Amino acid sequence: MDEEYDVIVLGTGLTLYKRFQLLEGPPETMGRGRDWNVDLIPKFLMANGQLVKMLLYTEVTRYLDFKVVEGSFVYKGGKIYKVPSTETEALASNLMGMFEKRRFRKFLVFVANFDENDAKTFEGVDPQNTSMRDVYRKFDLGQDVIDFTGHALALYRTDDYLDQPCLETINRIKLYSESLARYGKSPYLYPLYGLGELPQGFARLSAIYGGTYMLNKPVDDIIMENGKVVGVKSEGEVARCKQLICDPSYVPDRVRKAGQVIRIICILSHPIKNTNDANSCQIIIPQNQVNRKSDIYVCMISYAHNVAAQGKYIAIASTTVETAEPEKEVEPALELLEPIDQKFVAISDLYEPIDDGSESQVFCSCSYDATTHFETTCNDIKDIYKRMAGSAFDFENMKRKQNDVFGEADQ
Repeated sequence: MDEEYDVIVLGTGLTLYKRFQLLEGPPETMGRGRDWNVDLIPKFLMANGQLVKMLLYTEVTRYLDFKVVEGSFVYKGGKIYKVPSTETEALASNLMGMFEKRRFRKFLVFVANFDENDAKTFEGVDPQNTSMRDVYRKFDLGQDVIDFTGHALALYRTDDYLDQPCLETINRIKLYSESLARYGKSPYLYPLYGLGELPQGFARLSAIYGGTYMLNKPVDDIIMENGKVVGVKSEGEVARCKQLICDPSYVPDRVRKAGQVIRIICILSHPIKNTNDANSCQIIIPQNQVNRKSDIYVCMISYAHNVAAQGKYIAIASTTVETAEPEKEVEPALELLEPIDQKFVAISDLYEPIDDGSESQVFCSCSYDATTHFETTCNDIKDIYKRMAGSAFDFENMKRKQNDVFGEADQ
């Protein structure tokens, strides 16, 4: 008999070696298969970011354990440096000369004190009209400082933000600094046993509220009536619904291609050089440092997160594809990782929905981008929520306060 639901969410899962069609399997030096939990699309959580707020709001945190990522680094002139985001770190950083440090320190003080509701903190800057380029000019910051500020602190993927109003960028830098302040090592968190714990946590919570999970069920057809979705067909059975949420792979006729991303998963037997032997870290290679239009990202986790065998590290390099030779585009990142035990190369198409889903009630997400944090993904989640519910999700009006649920994150 057919089942009926208000909303159906579609998802998929694959094992690493099956995904990359390596039938010979891993060598004995890789340890036991059950020691590994490798994310195909790795991303970190900002400690004060949107995903953490969502997890707290839904109380999924009761099912999760997190570990603080040990370092955040930026690439300059072929080397990597710790990202300075406080006044003290700015003065101690090797990224800048003496005079640049002082100017950058003044900039950080300005950002920390900035309050969009208090004109006294503006220092002549109009948050809605002054461009970020003009703010940098106001503090006389050089190109290298602009690069790591915009890409490693504000986490922009391109330089398009420079000519937009500065408020968004200032808030992004404040988010980075506030997230860093929670634990000190970096602004990022990562769940023990990998990102697969996130959907598992939501699955458990869904069950409490009467949700049904159908695992390993193929989607044969999405059933439409009068232009609206009414169900999903699988192996001869139909699960009926009023709304459907899915990724682009389920509705190729409702999406358009918006580019490509290359991700190279690298298995290492050593930490990345010049990271103080960190068991986890993020490295951002700003576009201007390697004559590109978009940044290159590296995120590294390890056995310390219960995702790899003892003594093993997983580093993933990713970027938006710009040429006909994607693997060459990430070479600056791979050079930082040498020697590499095993590489898995994936080139994925990026898709975005061609309509808002209001007519069909089919709400499609965008593909995951090249970034190694969840902030852009959360923007997509909020967009889907707004399209489904007809109003924006407001964090400020959440009933549950953001208690320090992550205060016990393993440091």
